[in-house]
Amino acid sequence: MVDTYRKVGYQSSDIGFGARAAVLCVDWQLAFTDPRYALGGLPRLHAARDNTAKLLTVARRAGVPIASCYTAYCSSKDMPLWKVQAVRDEFFYGHDCTAMDPLIYDAADFTYCKNAPSMFFQTPLITFLVRERVDTVIITGCTTSGCVRATIVDAFSYGFRVQVVEDCCGDAEQGPHDDTLRDVGRRYADITTREMVERWIDSHPHGANQ
Repeated sequence: MVDTYRKVGYQSSDIGFGARAAVLCVDWQLAFTDPRYALGGLPRLHAARDNTAKLLTVARRAGVPIASCYTAYCSSKDMPLWKVQAVRDEFFYGHDCTAMDPLIYDAADFTYCKNAPSMFFQTPLITFLVRERVDTVIITGCTTSGCVRATIVDAFSYGFRVQVVEDCCGDAEQGPHDDTLRDVGRRYADITTREMVERWIDSHPHGANQ
């Protein structure tokens, strides 16, 4: 089958890693990983969360900066018009579902709340990345077709090298996950794996002290 996108020049090169990377963790909060909650019983998300936890162990050991976010609101007045019932019912400050998953959270990481799909939208993330002299973002999280995609597009738009870790991202269904990664891989990002990222981290120990 002819790949029309490639034929006309999409995905014509790899972006690669730069000099200094950070790992971004999109919405690894209990709402998506604890079966007590409406969105928390999705096996694909649990597998991606477990892989992300393993990647973070390697990243922390090497001193790679890590930024994690969760989503929460004060009330419906500061909430966008989500079409996801669980968000409208549960995603409020103080609700247990907004707590970070303990397999992901570390007090030494940069952790903050966002209120839109992208980790970048009206958040302090850019300040953190600039202070850490980051030129490459390694993206993990959920869901692939939603907040992960929004974060990828914004990271690209801000000029970062974008590496998306396929097995550290999850979605409710495999189809939207695959479709999203194929699409952003044509335009904005390299699609990689946990193993490949860990090898890069281990081969660049200088990154911890730049």
